[in-house]
Amino acid sequence: MEKQLDYDSVSNKLSQHGIIVDGAEVHGILVGMLCGGMSLTDRNWLTALSETINQGDKFNDATEYLLTSLFNQVCQQLLEPEFALQLMVPDDQTPINDRGTALINWVQGFMLGFGLHQQDLMQCSEDVKEALEDFADISRMEEPMDADEESEKALFEVMEYVKISAILCYSELGQSLLDDQQEKPSVH
Repeated sequence: MEKQLDYDSVSNKLSQHGIIVDGAEVHGILVGMLCGGMSLTDRNWLTALSETINQGDKFNDATEYLLTSLFNQVCQQLLEPEFALQLMVPDDQTPINDRGTALINWVQGFMLGFGLHQQDLMQCSEDVKEALEDFADISRMEEPMDADEESEKALFEVMEYVKISAILCYSELGQSLLDDQQEKPSVH
């Protein structure tokens, strides 16, 4: 079991390779694509990512390796029962506004990734629609938060809500590995 990638290591590696988004946004995009119904074995996510975060340029090997590890980690978390999904945001020692910003980036990434795969929201349940409306509100939050217990609690609750909502979208629209395997016998 390799060490889980974390916000700092992913963000630092991305910026070393000249990619201007943080780990939260990339993670959000990946989770969004999967929650929007992208197949877990779909290899087009790399192209979609390069278009959204790298002006359509191909990633170098190190970045591609990093993103693939991150993608695999996301798949693993979504497939595990018991809500194993962890949002990729800075740890609790990080100033609250940095965590808040990362959460907003994550939610914006999620909506972007989700939108790439789920154009038809009319088909979604009310719960999913409501979650996405809330995500839209969260993505527009701008007020700085005070570093006090009340704000900590509020931020924690929003993060939990985002996590549960993402899992809700996945359980409704996401594909399991079983869906992947039933579709077509492979011809290798």
